[in-house]
Amino acid sequence: MSPITRREFLKTLSAALGATTAANLLSACGGTDSDQGGAQPAVRPGAATQASDANPTPGSSTAPTGAPDLVIVRQGQPEALVRGAIDALGGMKRFVSPGANVVIKPNICVAYHTYEYAATTNPWVVGALVKLALEAGAREVSVFDYPFGGTAQEAYARSGIAEQVQAAGGQMLDMPNIKFVDTDLPNAKDLHKASFFDDALKADVLIDVPIAKTHGLARLTLGMKNLMGLIHDRQAIHRNLGTRLADLAGFLRPDLVVIDAVRILTANGPTGGNLDDVKELDSLIASTDIVAADSYAAGLFGLQPSDLAYVKAGAEAGLGQSDLSQLNIQELNLGG
Repeated sequence: MSPITRREFLKTLSAALGATTAANLLSACGGTDSDQGGAQPAVRPGAATQASDANPTPGSSTAPTGAPDLVIVRQGQPEALVRGAIDALGGMKRFVSPGANVVIKPNICVAYHTYEYAATTNPWVVGALVKLALEAGAREVSVFDYPFGGTAQEAYARSGIAEQVQAAGGQMLDMPNIKFVDTDLPNAKDLHKASFFDDALKADVLIDVPIAKTHGLARLTLGMKNLMGLIHDRQAIHRNLGTRLADLAGFLRPDLVVIDAVRILTANGPTGGNLDDVKELDSLIASTDIVAADSYAAGLFGLQPSDLAYVKAGAEAGLGQSDLSQLNIQELNLGG
């Protein structure tokens, strides 16, 4: 029997429990599916429900006993870094069930720089995640971003990501096969409606893979900021950016966040263009907690979690833990 999707679950729940009871439960789940026009709330089958307590457990997977909250892996080639990080978290089978539909969201923002300039996610990091998902039994693994500089096809090729994804057995999603769906965000504080990439909403597993880099408005592009590439109207996010990014992260709830710090962009982000602004760290940060991942990554740039408005908003919304002293952090050095 194929697994029931979140949308099918919501329809069944609504019919079985009646409008009043279902409305309360569906509000916690993040929405309903409607064929009657207007915004159509949709929540990924694997997304965590938004809890009422101040600090719910992020992600939808069950953590193995003793698994760390966050892993940092250093001094290795990209694929080795990825495998080391995911193994430390409990293995990819913790996140990907047999037959799962997986969507991976890297940062492929521009079509005019290769990965060396650290404006786009390292292609071997993305390729390794595709491999691991398929090894865990995924039915298909799709990779997507919505670039603002050049076409998606050009950006996919220039970044090197398309080559690595296809070599690993995944597929790149590109226009005109991309569908965006108007969706309500019922638990949001400020971003109450957006047009989302439909495949990400339907995915069983969503993996967020940003590259760590500077950004003129947000200060840094990390896990929460990278989710902007899953909506059509990104300009709407820039007003009240911190709160709206937290709203976005609270709705999408990535199952896994992997921050690429193989090479980081330390100035003139998000597009870069000067190799003098690039710092090679040969590192990777991985967590099920997007707030924790972003909080740790802020330190790579000499910043505190409180210096990033979206991290503060995410912590206040109960999306994760920004106080690193409260986390079980595992550091691995593959270089000896």
